Amino acid sequence: MSDQSAETPVTLPTRRDTGCPFAPPPKLERYRDRRAPARLAFPDGHVGWLVTGYDLARAVLSDPRFTARPELRHSPLPRPNVRPGGHDAAAAPGWFPAMDAPEHTRYRRLLVGQFTVRRMRDLEPRIAQIVADRLEAMAAAGPPADLVRAFALPVPSLVICELLGVPYRDHAFFEDLTTVIVDMDNSAARALTAMGDLAGYLGELVRHKRAHPADDLLGGLIAGSDLSDEELTNIALLLLVAGHETTANMLALGVYALLRHPGQLDAFRGEPTLTHGAVEELLRYLSVVHLGAPNRAALEDVELGGTLVRAGETVVIGLPAVNRDPGRFADPGVLRLDRAEARHHLAFGHGVHQCLGQQLARIEMRIGYRALFERFPTLRLAVAEGEVPLRESAMVYGVWRLPVAW
Repeated sequence: MSDQSAETPVTLPTRRDTGCPFAPPPKLERYRDRRAPARLAFPDGHVGWLVTGYDLARAVLSDPRFTARPELRHSPLPRPNVRPGGHDAAAAPGWFPAMDAPEHTRYRRLLVGQFTVRRMRDLEPRIAQIVADRLEAMAAAGPPADLVRAFALPVPSLVICELLGVPYRDHAFFEDLTTVIVDMDNSAARALTAMGDLAGYLGELVRHKRAHPADDLLGGLIAGSDLSDEELTNIALLLLVAGHETTANMLALGVYALLRHPGQLDAFRGEPTLTHGAVEELLRYLSVVHLGAPNRAALEDVELGGTLVRAGETVVIGLPAVNRDPGRFADPGVLRLDRAEARHHLAFGHGVHQCLGQQLARIEMRIGYRALFERFPTLRLAVAEGEVPLRESAMVYGVWRLPVAW
């Protein structure tokens, strides 16, 4: 086992390849080629590690010697991602992704029954109707259209609103606040204000549902648990933001990727059985969770790929590079919708913190991509490829707008 503490630390690359908006930052891939963790310099002066290989990423995410507790981790970004209580404090009640067992286990057990594969499949007809309604609205308005605002954003927003019992009439309010929260170009003060405004809104909703029981996810949690209003509010905040932000960007960026790969798009249009594989390959190929997440801190000295990670050091997973590790995926820089091994990607994480809503996201993408290209078989970009604005500064990668015509 080697001690590489004297190695000159690198800084986290965050800008995508200028030649291809879907590729990881070139430096991130170069670090992966060394097949070992790289020393990583953090903005607060901490020196930790950057993992860019698939096997090492799985090892970190499945090892209980690495903690998700935020007060023990360092942020690799100048403006850390915000959450209730502040970025460097212990997780607020209900904010379970930033907890370890047994607290994390208690919350996850309460929620896992709400996200079973069977229950998600039961939602498919309603999701299909939501998608169809948005496509009809697009057709009625006529081209050109911004696919983000007309389709990619409202579909998951409507779905998560119905699941949680959040009034969709307020969608513009929470979508705008979420954008402020996840855009790292905004100041921490502005992001925290937006987080507080959204938490205040959801706190009122929780109190209303406690007084007026409803048949939705929040109503079920109120009736079937002893969770406090603060816990319920933070759970709702987490699910609302995560439930539409990632899926909306996968829908828009996935369409952009398909439009820029006409051969793969032709194959997708002509072969419905490709739908499931296409979703998995796009999740792997795009890796929209891209700015230093996930990350963990070592609770004790740990050997990682022949390297000594000391207790207290933070390890950052470079997910875009991990999902293109040539040791796990053949020709990883090629978009291939029939790629059998694509399902092994880590886009939803790995281990006990793997994304709770991953099956819901998959269903929305399967239905959304297929219905969009069936309804608009001549869909095309309405601007030059270089004019599509990319969300490089946001915690979830994607496009700010996607002008299309048909």
